[in-house]
Amino acid sequence: MKVLLFGASGFVGTRLKAALQARGDEVAGASLRDPAAAAANAAECDAIVNLAGEPIAQRWSDAAKRRMEQSRIEAPRRFLDALATTRHGTAAYVSASAVGYYGTSETETFVEASAPGNDFLAQLCVAWEREANRAADLGMRVAIVRTGIALATGGGALAKMLPPFRLGLGGIVGSGRQWLSWVHMDDLLAIYLKAIDEAQGPLNACAPNPVTNATFTAELGHALHRPVLLPTPTFALRAMLGDGADVLLLGQRVLPQRTQELGYRFAFPELTGALANLL
Repeated sequence: MKVLLFGASGFVGTRLKAALQARGDEVAGASLRDPAAAAANAAECDAIVNLAGEPIAQRWSDAAKRRMEQSRIEAPRRFLDALATTRHGTAAYVSASAVGYYGTSETETFVEASAPGNDFLAQLCVAWEREANRAADLGMRVAIVRTGIALATGGGALAKMLPPFRLGLGGIVGSGRQWLSWVHMDDLLAIYLKAIDEAQGPLNACAPNPVTNATFTAELGHALHRPVLLPTPTFALRAMLGDGADVLLLGQRVLPQRTQELGYRFAFPELTGALANLL
């Protein structure tokens, strides 16, 4: 199989590229900044995977929000418009999304069939997925991977958490009651492979046992044999992330109901085992 991969140099992209090549697939890279060239490359591929997008983990200024919208909505739209003018035999289009689709809540539980939220990230995900689903009009099977907090060494959220925790400076964020829907990188990559090969529609890529921030903090401290004493002040998070702080302060409890119904079995369903493997 030949796969066109957008975002091949990113945190997930580099690992997915290696996983595809390890099983014998050919991986071609392209940039959404040049939709015509990307469409020409896509015409020769069996599947397209779009992982590209402006990072969510930054201060949500008006300019940052605009970049997020441009990279996740306008850029894929221009690419698919260009692909529509090209003869192609591409069978599958797989797009990244996020569990932020569901909005935030300390009390609700969300599955793939749940309605979207109303905040900025939720509406960004709705528009992101709407553009991806346009690939169905071009004859492609479309799968959407809604990812939780991906845990891996060498990057991502865990890499940012480890330095203060290793110094004994880790602590809960906000109230600690907010839910954290996480996923081990190995499971995330396996879910992407399933999406590329056969799945259709939305798949929640998060472990079946989400935890509260307080539990995650305690588990990480235990795994590192470090105390967790100092809470992260809410005002400090808001100063760093603006409205984006709500993602960390409010959270959401998301279950991979449809992912499991389609036959996926998680290698790391529990946080304790995932952290032991990674650390």
